[in-house]
Amino acid sequence: MDGSTQNFIKGSWLLRLVARLELTLFKRRFAVLLTFGVFTLCMAVLALGLRMSAGFEKTLPQQHEYIKTFNQYREALFGANRLIVVVHARHGTIWNPPVLRQLLGVTEAVNYLQGVDRSSVMSLWTPNVFFTEITEDGFKAMPITGGDIIPEKLNPQVISDIRDRVAAGGYLGNLVSRDQTSAMVLAELQDSDPQTRQPLDYRAFNQLLENKVRKHFENADVEIQIIGFAKAIGDIGEEASRVTAFFGIALLLTGLSVYWYCRSWRLTLLPLVCSLSSLVWQFGTLRLLGFGLDPLAILVPFLVFAIGVSHGVQQINFIVREIADGKNTELAARHSFTGLLIPGTLALVTAFISFITLTLIPIPMIRELAIAASIGVGYKIITNLVMLPLAASYFSFSQEYAQRAIGRREQHSRWLSWLALVARPRNAWIVVGLGVALFSVAVWQSQGRHVGSLQAGADELRPEARFNRDAADITSRFNVGLDWLTVVFEVAPNGKLDACARPDAQLFMDDFAQQMGSVPGVMSIRSVADVLKGINAGLNEGNPKMTTITRDARGLGSQFGSANDQLHGFSSSDCRAQGVNLYLSDHKATTIKGVVAAVEKFRQANHLSGVNIRLASGNAGVLAATNEVLEKSELPMMLYVYAAILVLVLLAYRDWRAMLACCLPLTVATWLGYWFMKDLNIGLTVATLPVMVLATGIGVDYAFYIYNRLQLHLGAGMNISNAVERALHETGVATIFTALTLSIGVATWSFSPLQFQADMGKLLTFMFLVNMVMAVTLLPAFAVVLESIFPRRAGAVHTSSLVAH
Repeated sequence: MDGSTQNFIKGSWLLRLVARLELTLFKRRFAVLLTFGVFTLCMAVLALGLRMSAGFEKTLPQQHEYIKTFNQYREALFGANRLIVVVHARHGTIWNPPVLRQLLGVTEAVNYLQGVDRSSVMSLWTPNVFFTEITEDGFKAMPITGGDIIPEKLNPQVISDIRDRVAAGGYLGNLVSRDQTSAMVLAELQDSDPQTRQPLDYRAFNQLLENKVRKHFENADVEIQIIGFAKAIGDIGEEASRVTAFFGIALLLTGLSVYWYCRSWRLTLLPLVCSLSSLVWQFGTLRLLGFGLDPLAILVPFLVFAIGVSHGVQQINFIVREIADGKNTELAARHSFTGLLIPGTLALVTAFISFITLTLIPIPMIRELAIAASIGVGYKIITNLVMLPLAASYFSFSQEYAQRAIGRREQHSRWLSWLALVARPRNAWIVVGLGVALFSVAVWQSQGRHVGSLQAGADELRPEARFNRDAADITSRFNVGLDWLTVVFEVAPNGKLDACARPDAQLFMDDFAQQMGSVPGVMSIRSVADVLKGINAGLNEGNPKMTTITRDARGLGSQFGSANDQLHGFSSSDCRAQGVNLYLSDHKATTIKGVVAAVEKFRQANHLSGVNIRLASGNAGVLAATNEVLEKSELPMMLYVYAAILVLVLLAYRDWRAMLACCLPLTVATWLGYWFMKDLNIGLTVATLPVMVLATGIGVDYAFYIYNRLQLHLGAGMNISNAVERALHETGVATIFTALTLSIGVATWSFSPLQFQADMGKLLTFMFLVNMVMAVTLLPAFAVVLESIFPRRAGAVHTSSLVAH
């Protein structure tokens, strides 16, 4: 080390602190490692108690207008956490005794499932499903199969009567499929048990559905189809418990790649064990904090593990390089500690801040995810930057290994001479020009990318999954299905007329329904007006011309009273809140956005005194709120992330050139990721958002490690071109190797039974690679160009991040 570098180091308070830490930790390395080991064992015991934890409430952005509407009227109107069980006749129609008895059995089984609101259960066999008729005694409403029908005595005449009642009650396409081959059981779920107050265990509930409903009632004549939020989350949880095999494969491939790089099993296992230790610490801490592991966030701990492997490989690269230069292992480990503690900490702090910014999104599940990820990243500072070099210092390697390491280093670095040509000013300008062009194309091509789901059914599951096949079948045969948007009409009394006796309000809602019927994506509409029209026709001897809303206020109030049981889920008892259900063909982001826009257009253009239109309930209303929150939060969140990166770079290097050189390539990579998402039809969801944040963290890792070496050589008096070449020779191989290793590992996720994990595998593979390419090409080129335009004064390089040896 020359005198100028020594003077720089002596003047750096940060490096003096690192030097004191090195002296303290390595002097007591056995005690420190023993403490880490005991802590790991304690956390492992706690981690064993960590369980999958999913909740419907956690997915709701509680402060959004739609969710406030949903919460206010969830008891009076149909909620969003609905379970749909369909009994489908494999041969012929449902109008035969065995199928109808199976429907009764399924209805009773669903009614007694823990978590089901029994008052909400609806099927042909429940007493809250009515038909209306006029008899010689007057107006009569009675359950379709209740009161006068005995299941054991079903005969052709009784079944014919039931079929006629279904048609008269308007249930074809709703509770009975249009082709009459299927019948539906509906139920609302409670997110917590009203007796124990414990959250509903969706995995356990899913097992009840499979064992007590599907397996118990499905046979050669009847197929049982089940959809709903609870079923989707349960299936995701079941599949998530099986995807550990893919993480095992990724771990094995990562280990083999590290061994190929360093040719030492000890140095191979070291970064993997340290990264796994922080994973154990993370799981144990989550258990202490009372958190579970959400199925939709199952990837996050393993994404954080990938960050740890990235830093571990940088440590191994440093140690192997030092051994190759003739250092013993302890000295190599010491140098690795002092040389990488600052850039590694800066990179991990940046990733930590990136995840913390996710807490700005007002969705509890994302906030839990952000907390879990931040805990994991924080522990990486200890396990990968402190524990790893301390443990490595106990290893010993022969001179023969050192010679082989020198040979491999030269072999690995030989081809980097071509990459280092980017340091020449003319080439740097060309690369920057190509980067600007690529960024422009990426911004252009990523326009119109979608927020939310882009697939029908549960997009977290494969299209061929049982849930998605059931959802497609139900949607094709019924006018109602998994996806609906409830628009709430708040009706106030008008003078002497209470809310139930306002014909103008019913006509207003009926007009709304008529206009919404032509909106793309709306399959059917159900509202209070539909029930009242049927009653009015029944009161007029079934005359089709009288299938309309009566203009007589007193008559309308009377009809409301007689139809009270039939209006369950569509109107509050005082008629002040009435819902219009828009049943959608799917819950794709484009479908929901179009329907919401149509409702907003009607709300702005049409007004009626005392009637207020509010969005929205139903599962599509919840998804619309989530999509809007994600769309509004994404840009501010990313700006906060980049602001944090800029501040950390400025604190580390005290140079605005460093800020641009580190962040501009990262920006190009981010927009290339958006382009990739659009082309592969991957929407921005609660699952993909953390991946983009992680990609930013990985890109910063590469940038810090490369720019750190660049600053060292600039501080030693090299010109910018030579400093870039040396930095690439020293860190280029490790950076490229890390990206390739992690990409190979996560690429195996593409074969996962979970669609969202497969998508994340593709997206992460792309982002790892593109961030690496930007770091080893565009970052050095930007550094050279900025230096040529704004040359720094002699001795102006700040050394807070220089390697102290």
